[in-house]
Amino acid sequence: MSEKHILDDKITLKEIVLRTKAWINYFQSMWIYILISAIIGMALGATYSILKKPVYAAETIFVLEESDGSGLGQVSGLASLVGMNLSSLGGSSGLFQGDNIMELYKSNNMLDKTLLSPFDNEVLLIDRYIQFNKLDEKWKNKVDLKNMNFGIERSDFTVTQDSVMKEIAKTIKEKHLSVAKPDRKLTIIKVDITSKDEAFAKVFNEKLVENVNNFYLETKTKKTSENLNILQSQADSVRRILDRSLEDFASLSDMTPNPNPLLQAGNVGIRKKQVDVQATTAIYSEIVKNLEIAKVNQRNTSPLIQIIDGPRYPLDRYEIKLLKGLVFGGLIAIVLCFLALYIKELNRKYLKEI
Repeated sequence: MSEKHILDDKITLKEIVLRTKAWINYFQSMWIYILISAIIGMALGATYSILKKPVYAAETIFVLEESDGSGLGQVSGLASLVGMNLSSLGGSSGLFQGDNIMELYKSNNMLDKTLLSPFDNEVLLIDRYIQFNKLDEKWKNKVDLKNMNFGIERSDFTVTQDSVMKEIAKTIKEKHLSVAKPDRKLTIIKVDITSKDEAFAKVFNEKLVENVNNFYLETKTKKTSENLNILQSQADSVRRILDRSLEDFASLSDMTPNPNPLLQAGNVGIRKKQVDVQATTAIYSEIVKNLEIAKVNQRNTSPLIQIIDGPRYPLDRYEIKLLKGLVFGGLIAIVLCFLALYIKELNRKYLKEI
């Protein structure tokens, strides 16, 4: 009994051919619905391609080279000649160089600072963004953007202004900003900004790269810069003391042009100033030496950021052409129509069997 049931459930090649012909005949009988769906799909695709505004992409490519002041870089270079890899022992690995700066591009602080940068002499970048996205109309029931001034000090912003800044920065980060390495083995970083406004995309890209790179350089060299400033201040202070000591020594020498060698008390003041000059000169020489060493260390620890390619007009333009809209709209509509007819016929057969 079970064997007969299994044989009855088997599908033969003949049955597959018959079912395929039946479905072909069914779809052919529904050609009018398929044609109407294709026309509607093509019309919708054409409408979308016309109404959809083109998107412009501003791209900046730069190379980041982080210096290693510890000298381990030279050792690892020699070790690589004999097949040894010592890069993991250093303060930073070449494979992960630049990951910090990539995260900086996505930080709210850098995005806010860029949005508050001037677009031109009259408006800020955030004003330009609100203008071409028509946010004042879209958000008119929530906030009054027309009477909101973003040109004041950042510390004087209201809660509403901070909320608007946060929302716009979030939108840019999720939909318009792309920061990546074309190759993980390289230290080349690519920053892309897409926007419906060509001028905004270019200026925002340039300002963002400038702000982030400057902040990164200041942060990486903050300690060495502080040490350099302290040494420079000490050198200037000791130099002023040395100059005054030399002037006092010269004045005392002029007051006693022919000192009597038998009277030692009269020469005490001159000798004191002479000792002061010698001591101050030694201190000044040591500070200047340390200052020059600090300058060399500052140069060695400063990362090198070199722009390779920047955004130039005309920017790359991405849009859905009319022909593409017609073709894709028609194909999508036909596929959906076939699927709807198939489900409808299956339901009809199932209800008939019941």
